[in-house]
Amino acid sequence: MKQILLGTAVLAFSAGMALAQDVVRMGTEGAYPPYNFINDDGEVDGFERDLGDELCARAELTCEWVTNEWDSIIPNLVSGNYDTIIAGMSINDEREEVIDFTQDYIPPATSSYVALSEDAPLDGVVAAQTSTLQSGYISESGATLLEFATADEIVAALRNGEADAVFFDTDYLTPIVEESAGELIFVGEPVVLGRGTGMGIRESDTELKDTFDAAITSMKEDGSLNELLIEWFGEDTDLYE
Repeated sequence: MKQILLGTAVLAFSAGMALAQDVVRMGTEGAYPPYNFINDDGEVDGFERDLGDELCARAELTCEWVTNEWDSIIPNLVSGNYDTIIAGMSINDEREEVIDFTQDYIPPATSSYVALSEDAPLDGVVAAQTSTLQSGYISESGATLLEFATADEIVAALRNGEADAVFFDTDYLTPIVEESAGELIFVGEPVVLGRGTGMGIRESDTELKDTFDAAITSMKEDGSLNELLIEWFGEDTDLYE
C-alpha cells in the first residue's frame, strides 16, 4: 500500500477563523460513485458526503447538499449557486485560474484505459468525460477524443461501439469492470494525473477555504481521513501519514 507523506504540523481551529455564515451549500455531481452518488432514498451519498458532513461538523457548520451537472459545476460555484465544490475534482493549474482549492483530501489517483479486447487501439477513438483531466490527457495523446457529459455515457459509448476504449478514474472503473463478467477489461498502463482531489472554493471566500483546510488537516492528523478512504476505496488505496 502506497503512502503519501504529510507534515506533522497541526493547524488548530480558533475563534479567529469563525465564519459569518453558519450554513454551507456543498455542491456535488451525484453521479460519480464511490465519490458521490444519489442513493435509493434520493439523497447524496458516498465518500464525499461522509467527508463533507464530518468537515462541517468539525468546523461547526451546517452542510446543505446541492447537485449540479459536471460540465457547469465551476460556473455555478462562481455565480453563487453553492459555496463549495466537493465532487472528485482534481486540483490543476487551469481550474486554479478561476477558483481556489483547499489542500487535497485524496492523494493523486490513477486513471486507466478500459476496452472490450486486449488489442484495442489506444490511439484510436477514446471516450472521456468532458472537462476532466482525462479528457485533457487524451486530447494531447494523439488519440481521437470522444467527450460525454457523464461517466455513465463514456462506458455506454464503449459498449455500443462508438469508442475503442474509455479513459477515466481507476476507482470509478474498477467495480464496472469487475461486474462486467469479462466483457470489459483494463488495457495499457495506468496514468497518474493531477495534484490530488480538493474542495473548490470561490477566490473571494478565503475564510471558508482556511476553515476547511484546517478541518481536512485535523482529519489527516488523527487518522480519520485514512479510515474513510479505506472504507470507501479499499485497503489498497493511497493513504496519508
